[in-house]
This record gives sequence, structure tokens and C-alpha cells, in this order.
Amino acid sequence: MEKELVVVIDFGGQYNQLVARRVRECNVYCEIYSYKTDLAIIKELRPRGIILTGGPGSCYEEGAATCSPELFSMGIPVLGLCYGAQLMTHVLGGQVCRASVREYGRTELEVDTSSGLFEGVAPHTVCWMSHFDYIAQMASGFRATARTADCPVAAAECVEKGLYAIQFHPEVLHTVDGTKMLYNFVRNICGCRGDWRMDTFVKESVRAIGEKVGDGKVLCALSGGVDSSVAAVLLSRAVGEQLTCVFVDHGLMRKNESDEVEAVFGSKGGYHLNFVRVDARERFYAALAGVEEPEQKRKIIGEEFIRVFEEEARKIGAVDFLVQGTIYPDVVESGLGGESAVIKSHHNVGGLPECVDFREILEPLRNLFKDEVRKVGLELGIPENLVYRQPFPGPGLGVRIIGEVTAEKVRIVQDADAIYREEVENAGLSGELNQYFAALTNMRSVGVMGDERTYDYAIALRAVNTVDFMTAEAAQIPWEVLRKVTSRIVNEVGHVNRVLYDVTGKPPGTIEFE
Repeated sequence: MEKELVVVIDFGGQYNQLVARRVRECNVYCEIYSYKTDLAIIKELRPRGIILTGGPGSCYEEGAATCSPELFSMGIPVLGLCYGAQLMTHVLGGQVCRASVREYGRTELEVDTSSGLFEGVAPHTVCWMSHFDYIAQMASGFRATARTADCPVAAAECVEKGLYAIQFHPEVLHTVDGTKMLYNFVRNICGCRGDWRMDTFVKESVRAIGEKVGDGKVLCALSGGVDSSVAAVLLSRAVGEQLTCVFVDHGLMRKNESDEVEAVFGSKGGYHLNFVRVDARERFYAALAGVEEPEQKRKIIGEEFIRVFEEEARKIGAVDFLVQGTIYPDVVESGLGGESAVIKSHHNVGGLPECVDFREILEPLRNLFKDEVRKVGLELGIPENLVYRQPFPGPGLGVRIIGEVTAEKVRIVQDADAIYREEVENAGLSGELNQYFAALTNMRSVGVMGDERTYDYAIALRAVNTVDFMTAEAAQIPWEVLRKVTSRIVNEVGHVNRVLYDVTGKPPGTIEFE
């Protein structure tokens, strides 16, 4: 799919995905690359603009992440954010020093609205700062365009060379006019038309998939989650009866969910996906027996998935393509995009075995963020209740059970999670929470039930509010709801005598427990 491109060069900051997502909200396609990527590769991409992200260190330290001065003389507009702004200054001969006062959090900002970057922005606004260093002397040709009480160069520009530096983070929602600033850069300064739209994506993807597959047979991994469901319906539209969708019941779904998936996508549902349900519960439990380490569990689940698909492929004859619902955050968090450390392997990215019995793997959603996937689902006519259903990880309850996975532990967390979700629904809170679930900790503690000593498990409840699932805050669920959920879980779910509520945000935590 030929499209305009803005490249985000990642220097190890925590907001690399968020920057890219904000750019896409401006209807401009964006991809993330590590600062170690050869500049020749960046040139071949022919980007309309380049954005340098934040980073964890100081640009002037020995061994710091850096870039070639040539990056700033290619005739392509460059926007440096935080570390990226300091690096631009440092590489071009300015001076960056340790600040006497660290700025962190919401900060009053005064901007020069004559700057193209701040067109339409209020002269006095609020931004999100996070820096120890500051620009002590601008590089030659630059002028300051914003300041705060403690930062005389909160933004600077060299319009003649198309270079812009921002000391704060416009990509986070705390920066009130941040989206407008990024819009000004990619649409006005870079001159992007803004043709990255999901209706266009659907049309182009259907055409491209049809051409690629030809008369080949396609096998789709359908979990019933948003990503795989959208991928399946997209493929169905592209190749029709050449598609077979296999749903692997690995015994790690939420309570009754396997039956619900079959009801929607099976022969009695409204889609023609050649749906096949495989009962592989005992197989997965056996493979996971004795395994406690999260990454190992993810890889085992990923490999078992592929092996089951291989077996199903042999039953239906030669299969040329395997479809998976990989999305862009899966790729980045698995260490395959940008400079971020591997946070976790995804069963459909990092967990794939090297030898797969298919000619090729199709990942039609690989370049999309979650909100874009949902928009594609709506474009395809998938009902809203499916498109906006609660997110569920590919490895299922395998990563919501801390430590070893057993059939008994699965039953415990399924029952607890069902109670939690039911009470959240009853309280009318489901529409206010972006994700909520129960997890089974590996902690056992002493309790008293019916005047008898117990030594049983603790359930952890999780609920978060988030815009993009890349950062999140713990939701403040009313005490009465938590009290009722707790009472029901300890009374109705066997081998649980304690319920905890996780108030950790992302970062430092992740939304899932493993």
C-alpha cells in the first residue's frame, strides 16, 4: 500500500509508540525505527518528515545514542522531542548542559505563535516536561520559540533547514495542545496530505491480499479476540471460500468464551469462515506443566498454536498461507521495531518457532495500532459489541496465572473473573473502564473461613483507564463494587481466601501481569 510516511527514530524513550500513534491520528502513516538504523535505509523510505524521540540519557555522555549530522541536511523536516531536541542541538554545535532545576510534570508554557509549529496554539498553554538537561546555547541558525519559568529554550527552530526542537512531550495528553503541534508539523510543515484512512486501508488490503494469495488456500488463527476477528473477516472478504478459520480451544479462555466464539463465527453465526474448533486443552496443559517463567510460557503457547495449525492444515490439504492478527504494538514490544527493550514476547511475533509448515505468514494488521484495528472492524461491518469487546492476550489466561498453569488454576481464575466482570457490568461501569480482569497470583496465605484455618490463593483484580494501551492509569472503582466482588469471590470460588486490587499504572507496570 503506497502511502506518505513519517519516520519516528527511537532513542530508547518510553513514548515511541505514542508518538507514532499521535501522528497517525493526523491521518499520516508513521513507522518506528531504531537510531541504529543505517541512514541509507531511512533515505530509501523517502519519508516526508522525521521525528526524533526522547531517550533515557544525556546526549553529551560517552556512548550516548546519537545520529549522523547528515540527518539534518537531507532536506527533510526534522522534529526533535526532548532528548531528540537536545541531540539535534548537540550534533549541530549547540550546547546542552545539566539543568540546575529539573522540570518534571505539568508545566506552564509560553509559545511564539508566529512559529509554524505553534500555529493555532494558545500563547500560554500547558505542557508535560521530563528532563534533567537543557539547551544552554542554541545551534547556529536557530531561534527560541517557547519557554517556561525554568527553561529559556523550551522550543527552537531553524525554518530555513526545516529543523524544529521541542524540549517537552507533545505526544502525551498532559500537553494540552500537543496534538495540534504534531498536526502542524506533519500536515503543514512536512506537507502530508493526510490520506492514511481506514476505509482506504480496507480497500487496498483486500486488493493486495487477493493478488498475493491468488488461488492459494489460507488458514487463519481465530482466537475470538478483536485482532484475529478483524483479520479473519478481512481475509474472508479478500479470498472467500479459500479461507479456513481454526479456533484452538487451548483451555485458557475466559469462562464460557470458547462456546461464545463458536456461536458468533461458527456455522450458526453470520459469517462464512469455514470455522473449525479444535479441543486442545489437555495438550496445552501438558506442555505448560511445571513451567513458571512468563517468557517460556508465552513461547510454549505460541509453538503449540503453530503445531495445532500445522496438523489442521494437513487435514484440509495443502495450505499456502497462515493468517495471524499481529498488530503494531506486538511488533514493537517484541523488540522488532524501534529501540525499546523487549517487554514481552507475543505468541504471534517473538514466540513463533523457526520452522513453520506454510509457504508464508500473512499479517494484514501488522502495521496498525489497536484503535485503528477497531476502525477497520467497523468498516468491515463487524458489530460494535465485538469490535469494542474487552482486550484479551493471545496466550489467554496463561499470562493471568502467575507461575505454573494447571486446569484447577484456570477454573479458579475463570470463576473469579466472571464474577468481577458481572459486577462491573451490574454497576454500570463497563463503559468507563478500558480493560478489567481478574488474575490468579502465585501467593498463598493464611485465612479463616467458617472458624477454620485456610491456606489458599489470592486473586488480584485489575482495571485501567487508557487511551492507547501504551500508557494506563489504575481505575478508581467504587469501594462498594470492590467489596461486593471480594465477598462473592471468596464465598463462591474454591481455594481463594484473599482478594487484592492492583493500583499500579503503566509504566511502571504492564496492563497484563505477565
